[in-house]
Amino acid sequence: MNSFERTMAAISHKEADRVPLFLLLSLHGAKELQIPIKKYFSKPENVVKAQLKMKEKYQNDCIYTFFYAPIEIEAFGGEVVFVDDGPPNSGEPFIRNFEQISRIKAPLVYETDCLKKVLTATELLKKEVRNETPIIGVVMSPFSLPVMQMGFEKYLEMIYFRKDEFKKLMEVNEAFCVEWANAQLEAGATAICYFNPLASPNMIERDTYLTTGYLTDRRTIARVKGPTATHLASGITIPVIDDLITTGTAVLGFSESDDLAVIKEATRNKICLLGNLNGIDMVNWDYKKTNDTIQNLISKAGDGGGLIISDNHGEIPWQVSEDTLLELSEAVRKFGTYPLMRSQ
Repeated sequence: MNSFERTMAAISHKEADRVPLFLLLSLHGAKELQIPIKKYFSKPENVVKAQLKMKEKYQNDCIYTFFYAPIEIEAFGGEVVFVDDGPPNSGEPFIRNFEQISRIKAPLVYETDCLKKVLTATELLKKEVRNETPIIGVVMSPFSLPVMQMGFEKYLEMIYFRKDEFKKLMEVNEAFCVEWANAQLEAGATAICYFNPLASPNMIERDTYLTTGYLTDRRTIARVKGPTATHLASGITIPVIDDLITTGTAVLGFSESDDLAVIKEATRNKICLLGNLNGIDMVNWDYKKTNDTIQNLISKAGDGGGLIISDNHGEIPWQVSEDTLLELSEAVRKFGTYPLMRSQ
């Protein structure tokens, strides 16, 4: 059974040969090629080479074409700040006042250099893996992107007190998100990871989400011409599970903070789970911790399919060692082979 078949079985709530493993490795590609992070992302060929090497090394069940979160800010003309040992960050917000919003235009995906690099990488990877391995593209939810566009405090002010400006920015962001997602799918992506941390009750109360971001998410996901996986970037999921299911997403990222038994029953035969390893804590894992964590996750959430093992944030931190990732992959094969061991 290949990675694509294994993944489709999980999404269909069937037991494959084993639980799929999605190591969401972005920065680690620079480590693999032993070049600086900024240089690594400067050429799509670097990403292609590293993704293929890491898939083989870790027996990973996905290809991850995510470059860095602020690439969308870069597309809008904003600043990206690179560091030596961590993810690139967005610089100063480019929306400095509400009056700017009426003049903002969405970037044209096929005319934007940073985005074209991702599309090129996707096309090249598709030629290599064909339909044997899922290729996961990435977009930021139109509802969550403004945190980088204008800063969290100003964005909250807009959500609560500036309805007209909020509506206008959502229109721009939705148009961009849909074009960007569909361009990646056309280039060869199998599915789109839809990062939406602001949908989590950790970030904003559910009642507010339902009258703002939820409506945005439903409109946007309906226009994406392929499956999506909604990822709350380590935010808790259980209080909004039913809401997120009705957005039309196919897979749901969940948090280490979510109760495994509760979330398994809440999603059984409804939506596939993706998670929920703590990447920050993973930096300190030893062999026993790795095995115990994987065994616990699979024993509580792996039966009947519906589980893809991954981290709960959307990117394995730079500081996580190669040895830990190899041990993690080995543990998934050990404890995640179906039928699951009765002792679990």
